[in-house]
Amino acid sequence: MRRGAFKDERERRVGPQARGPAGSIYAAVDLGTNNCRMLAARPHDEGLRVVDSFSRIVRLGEGVWLSGHLDEEAIERTLAALRICAVKIRRLGVKRCRNVATEACRRALNTPAFLERVVADTGLVFESISPEEEARLTVAGCIPLLDSAVAKVLMFDIGGGSTEITWLDLADAGQPRILGTLSIPIGVMTVAETYGTGVLSGPHAAELTARIDEILADFDRIHGIGQQIARGSVQMLGTSGTVTTLGGIHLGLPRYDRSKVDGIDVPFAAIDEMVDRLSALSVPERASIPCVGRQRADLMVAGCTLLGTICRRWPVGLLRVADRGLREGMLLEMMAADGIVPAPSHLPNPGNSAPVPV
Repeated sequence: MRRGAFKDERERRVGPQARGPAGSIYAAVDLGTNNCRMLAARPHDEGLRVVDSFSRIVRLGEGVWLSGHLDEEAIERTLAALRICAVKIRRLGVKRCRNVATEACRRALNTPAFLERVVADTGLVFESISPEEEARLTVAGCIPLLDSAVAKVLMFDIGGGSTEITWLDLADAGQPRILGTLSIPIGVMTVAETYGTGVLSGPHAAELTARIDEILADFDRIHGIGQQIARGSVQMLGTSGTVTTLGGIHLGLPRYDRSKVDGIDVPFAAIDEMVDRLSALSVPERASIPCVGRQRADLMVAGCTLLGTICRRWPVGLLRVADRGLREGMLLEMMAADGIVPAPSHLPNPGNSAPVPV
């Protein structure tokens, strides 16, 4: 099924600079609880080449866990970012675009009215996708980073409003098969709004960790993940702002650089050191660290607490950092549907997965 970028323009031809379908430009917009991100790319070899991107922290989900509704100020911030995305998409003359919204829009009661407003204001048509579809597309975008020599993959995404865990098998010639997904409705924004943005107190950290680990333990028992880790047959991949920020800190970068962070391996010992260091700092102190900055400083303790809980439950020992995922998965699937690049993989949604109420 074709997915349109705009209400009245389901497909547009590119300008004269592109010759034939291989030169067509595709775009994807990921509207998360915390970030609004757009990526535009052309097919290149069997993958894609980025031609434009946009990212802005909009905090769309701010307060939604208390009120059940998207806040008007958050909506205005988000609309301002989406107008920029719409202008970029129009100027690029994209052939096809897919726009998705995740946890905040899954949860808010006024999401239908909000998405209608987005169409009226920007022309962009969004779909609110399930946690399973979000996991599937993220896997499709991260396939190039997976080590085909390691049979099992534990992938996670610490988002603003939820944390997604995906358990994969690579036994079929390195092609991933999703064995199970887990969606925990706890992310960096929900933690920050519940416990505050300063140093997380010992009792609060213990409460949060125990709450999440109980859910992870159930998922572990169902799939026997711990036994696979003990055999040395599991690789771990993380895709989230928390993980990529820690990747930049680990490399000592003076400013964040995606090309240097995407695909690096970070030992758990280094993660523990960075988590301990960041968790003891005030918000201004965290903001002064290169690769953290003002916009992410107040959410880093929440992200570090969630990451630390995952790493303690599943001590793989090494984390591969992915600065890619949902948007790349959408782009590759659209290109594959047009027969321009190979399909990223056959990744059906697992039937035994469901969001976890917390």
